[in-house]
Amino acid sequence: MVPLTCKGFTACGMAAGIKKNGNRDLGLLVSDRPARAAAVFTKNLVQAAPVQLDRERIKSGTARAVIVNAGNANCANGRHGRVAARAMSAAVARALNVPEDHVLVASTGVIGAPFPIEMVESAVPDLVEKLDPGGIPDLARAIMTTDTRPKTGARQGAVDGVAYRIVAVAKGAGMIRPDMATMLCFICTDAAIPVSDLQTALKRSVDLSFNRITIDGDSSTNDTVIIMANGASGAGIEAETDKAAFQKLLEDLCMDLARQMVKDGEGVTKVVDLTVRGARSDPDARAIADTIAHSPLVKTAFFGEDANWGRIIAAAGRAGVFLDPERLDLYFDDVQMVKNGMGCGPDAEEKATKVLRKPEFSVTLDLNLGEGAATMLTCDFSLDYVKINADYRS
Repeated sequence: MVPLTCKGFTACGMAAGIKKNGNRDLGLLVSDRPARAAAVFTKNLVQAAPVQLDRERIKSGTARAVIVNAGNANCANGRHGRVAARAMSAAVARALNVPEDHVLVASTGVIGAPFPIEMVESAVPDLVEKLDPGGIPDLARAIMTTDTRPKTGARQGAVDGVAYRIVAVAKGAGMIRPDMATMLCFICTDAAIPVSDLQTALKRSVDLSFNRITIDGDSSTNDTVIIMANGASGAGIEAETDKAAFQKLLEDLCMDLARQMVKDGEGVTKVVDLTVRGARSDPDARAIADTIAHSPLVKTAFFGEDANWGRIIAAAGRAGVFLDPERLDLYFDDVQMVKNGMGCGPDAEEKATKVLRKPEFSVTLDLNLGEGAATMLTCDFSLDYVKINADYRS
């Protein structure tokens, strides 16, 4: 297992009093030198103050630190929220003696609650004191909201014998859908890579991971993925082969974190790898996969361990792209449930029901029309999901 440390980076997490339960709620990730930085943000038009701030600052392509809080989204707070986001970054900049515009900010939690900036500002000196090369696990705990466990990962590569690492933390258990998924993720690497290549690698990795998962079909106001590359390892990502290797590691790391999110989703009991293949194009396959993955009727059937394949093909039929109902084949793992648009009978249904009893399984829909394909990672809707979100603010 690759250690959760990265040369030139320190991190920490602590309780600043934002959460009522006294758990960790403030974290910090710092590079010991200016790092090249890239980011991807929510597509929601209602955006939290930290997202608005970071969108401007990331244009420079340079960052030294990310401060993040849980327990309050700092969203829909108007001018006060924007002032608070800048005050967070200013407090860190003073404590680290770095330019304020090199400090990025992120928040997660309840939307519309006044932001307790005084708590954050008073905690920053102690937060900086706690910075540690082994502090990534504490950072992961500090950004949790309804998550039941921290989410971390690391990968290692090499350029001409010089090793480098990519290390990441993430949070997300609800309000997750592919717009980018509702989540926070902070990635650091001690490799050196041009900003344009870093942004390209991050966007592709997000599209293939965080944009391919769904828990409840909702989209947040605070989604942020930030990557910082400080070059402290001495490994330079310049040759095309090295760029391809870095890309593969980053994609694998992001998909690992995305799967951790779905497995830890609010009330989730089933994790489902959904594949649509045989479409006329990849976008057609993606549209169908997205519709099936978000269908409440499909997700409740998964929870009930009901091999109700009619709900799946019905969802596929309303995706807005062409399909021939009489050419559809459907599988639960390797059990064929539908052939040429018709059910395969009681024996197949009995076998499929056994598949649905597993905590993780696959569903494959073959349109038999072409080479288009797409994948999604989805889950069930359970009673606990409703309970968690019915009284989230209380």
